[in-house]
Amino acid sequence: MKRRIFFKVGSAAAIGAGLTVQKGRAFVPSHNWEKYNFGSGPEVKDRLYQGPFPQYAPEEVLPGSEVVMATTPSKNIVPNYGMGLVAYVSGDIGPPNIKGESLEKSIEDLVKLPFVQKIYMRPDWRQVQKKPGRLDFSDYWKIAFDLAKQYGKQVAFRVMLENPDVPYPGMPGFLMDKVPYVKLKGEWKGDPSVARYQKVHKMPRYDHPEYQAAFRDLNAMLADEFNGNPMVEYMDTFMYGFWGEGHSWPFDGNPFPDDIIAEKTWKKMMEVQLEYWTKTPLVTNTQPDFSNVGNSEMLDRSIRTNNWLRTDTIFIENEQIEALANRPPWIAAISEVGITPGNSHRLKEVEGITRNESIIYHVMDIGANYWSVWNWHHISAKNIMSYYEKYPDAIDEIARRIGYRVRPSWIWSFEKDGHPGLVFGMTNDGIAGVPGVLRLTVFSDDGKVHETGCLDPGYPLPQGVRQAMIILPKGVDWKGLKVKAELEVKGVTYPVNWACHQKTNADGSLTLRPNMG
Repeated sequence: MKRRIFFKVGSAAAIGAGLTVQKGRAFVPSHNWEKYNFGSGPEVKDRLYQGPFPQYAPEEVLPGSEVVMATTPSKNIVPNYGMGLVAYVSGDIGPPNIKGESLEKSIEDLVKLPFVQKIYMRPDWRQVQKKPGRLDFSDYWKIAFDLAKQYGKQVAFRVMLENPDVPYPGMPGFLMDKVPYVKLKGEWKGDPSVARYQKVHKMPRYDHPEYQAAFRDLNAMLADEFNGNPMVEYMDTFMYGFWGEGHSWPFDGNPFPDDIIAEKTWKKMMEVQLEYWTKTPLVTNTQPDFSNVGNSEMLDRSIRTNNWLRTDTIFIENEQIEALANRPPWIAAISEVGITPGNSHRLKEVEGITRNESIIYHVMDIGANYWSVWNWHHISAKNIMSYYEKYPDAIDEIARRIGYRVRPSWIWSFEKDGHPGLVFGMTNDGIAGVPGVLRLTVFSDDGKVHETGCLDPGYPLPQGVRQAMIILPKGVDWKGLKVKAELEVKGVTYPVNWACHQKTNADGSLTLRPNMG
């Protein structure tokens, strides 16, 4: 990985067309992520008191309290927003292309996989827009959304600005005569029968005024339809280069006149995305800045605006492992790693563990919220099932551990100044923190809310107990009331299913009842 060079810029005018360069730079040096000051996380509007909770004089916060109810972990897959296994219905070279099978069937077989909760698509820019001022999605896009709705699953996506695995450029045709492409320096060696090794690789002048205007319009149109759309789980941040991952490896440099212009361009493009994607999380790749285009600034900005992270493999640079494994607990992590089919010669079983199993357990090691279930350029449900039918254990395990799995493990009852009160000892049996703010609400059968409030961002963590107190009105009996959880992310509230063995209600809530024998 190249070291970055600090450029002093004396002029306010950029060499590149259409952008102004300010003095200095916003480059964020490498740092350890644990305890790094990213701020306190999302705003908590009505924070519940979360301790300490002494029971005896002289403080006696919980006079006469006792545990009246307890829950234990669920052994089932518990679907929730902000977590889950993800089936790809299109990747770098498009949707499934299975001989003798309709596209609708191929996609439906992926969507209905029982251990999958989310659907993912990765179209090229020119596959979603052909003319200025309108979106033109491919057939598979609509098919996937319709099937996701039918099966009660959500969709995530990335629009790739450039894609090395297809023979055509990334820009829509209406930009081709307006924005120049720059040939990259170097060579990408490999099998000449594969598109990426045949192609003359070029990148557009992203800083060109026409490109910038079209990019803004693209975000505006996409956000108008999908920002805050309940069917959309997240959208990958637009980034530089191949697949939009933030690099053009193995080629040297970038298409900009200098690295300062590159950084300023992508910093501006990040701000455009933050302007439009106010409700749906943006997911920024942790890719180190091999191409010197401002990835560190984009990543830092993503965290500070309570957006999320992703990586596109798992056996990767130390720098990515550090970021993902030690991110703030309220930030979700998406891990994309392709697996081989069950009949592949690349299973590489060593000491009784296949490479696929090793991938899965390392995804769990970083505490991921999402993991991709896909076969690289051979997308098909049959390929996935050919592995699962032989080696189900690791996939079953990650499906039941991925993300957060919250429940009120202990519930204490007490009375103070004539008011009944409850303390919820919240635990998390998952592998990730809560990707936002968890709200607790105690209500009755008639829907009347008796009290509501929030835990601190990211809590409860995967280890430990987070206690939170709710004081009820005088004369209210806690027995028979219900408690529900909701997740607040970027100002949007999502229902949360409790991950407990004890019976829950149709709306996902838990009826409060003595169950301590």
